[in-house]
Amino acid sequence: MRGAAGVFQLKIKNKKFMLKVNLRHLEEHGLRLQGELPVAELDLGVNDELIRAEQPLRLDLSVELLHDAVLATGSLVLPLECECARCLKKFKFNLKLTGWAAHLPLEGEDKVAVDNDCVDLTPFVREDILLNFPQHPLCKPDCAGLKQKQTARKAGAAEKTAAAAWAELDKLKLK
Repeated sequence: MRGAAGVFQLKIKNKKFMLKVNLRHLEEHGLRLQGELPVAELDLGVNDELIRAEQPLRLDLSVELLHDAVLATGSLVLPLECECARCLKKFKFNLKLTGWAAHLPLEGEDKVAVDNDCVDLTPFVREDILLNFPQHPLCKPDCAGLKQKQTARKAGAAEKTAAAAWAELDKLKLK
């Protein structure tokens, strides 16, 4: 849906929506895409127990047609539900790609697929989001991990058990 000053708002009406840009619209002037894209439309395919993407992707993109390519620049923000890899505490993390850019050639070996005069930005957005996922999500950089619940009495008992084991070994007579 077209808004003010060439801004297109993303409205999802069917489940087949993808982030496509019509090249004929770009011939006249660049486009600005702002809005939210449901995370299901990105088809991230993440099977990580520590990271879940359940909230929509917020995007603000400018798309323009160059001589032989499409240039998309802007910002992407994907809220993630994470679990700390050290202490297992749940926390929220916003994956932010503020200087995101994609140069999509229309000619040559690396040319992007054009379908009905449209270029799909979805695979490029998906790839950069997945590459920026945290590998080991931490609730805070200095997370100490799970707390040890060892009391002084248990520590003393462990020392006595170890001493008793050595005492029994000392009684052994080897020839």
